[in-house]
Amino acid sequence: MTGSGLKRVLITGATSGIGEGLVNLYSKAHHVVACGRNEDKLKRLEAQNVQSLKFDMTEKAQVANAFSDMEQVDIVILNAGVCEYIDDALHFDSELFERVIHANVIATGYCIEALLPKIKPNGQLVIVSSSASFLPLPRAQAYGASKAALSYLTRVMQVELENIDVTLVHPGFVETPLTDKNDFPMPFLVTVEKACEKIYEGVERRKKEIHFPKRFTLLLKLFSLLPFSLWLPLAKRIKR
Repeated sequence: MTGSGLKRVLITGATSGIGEGLVNLYSKAHHVVACGRNEDKLKRLEAQNVQSLKFDMTEKAQVANAFSDMEQVDIVILNAGVCEYIDDALHFDSELFERVIHANVIATGYCIEALLPKIKPNGQLVIVSSSASFLPLPRAQAYGASKAALSYLTRVMQVELENIDVTLVHPGFVETPLTDKNDFPMPFLVTVEKACEKIYEGVERRKKEIHFPKRFTLLLKLFSLLPFSLWLPLAKRIKR
């Protein structure tokens, strides 16, 4: 691993999946602040000389309190999120929709508000979205909408922020506890370790967008350029 000196890196969703993988990777060369709700996992991370913060991102007061006295950081990686699907579009589940939007979008807003003043000049803000935001996919009314919102939010922050580099991450399918629940084919599935290496390398290069695996994400980007009338029958076939 290469790097330009010891950095202070804060990672949300640090007790599982990509977040945990990033903690393991960054802690080899940098000081890491791991954020999450799983107290047992956080204690195990502390054994790796990692600082931990336990709080619920969906509670604004807890977020503000967790970061109120925190030292400045070089890199903030907002990775925490949930994935739930709406199985019956005719019987739309508004509670599920609200739950996913709140956890993935509103809670990210809480963190941005609390953490932007803590990021050093010329620091970095990294927001993990999903390649699901590229196209409308079956059952993804809540998850896809939340990730599309995160992608748009991140792009606007790239336009607005002057002294902070902002990176948007669009992963494809990554082998995590979240995707373990999926009951459909996941083409070009990558390991957490591979995903974290891609994110780490992209952040080091201060890229505006990180997307992987490219043979999958570039295909989705290509489909997104087609007229919707061409994508619609393909999406309906996926649904079946």
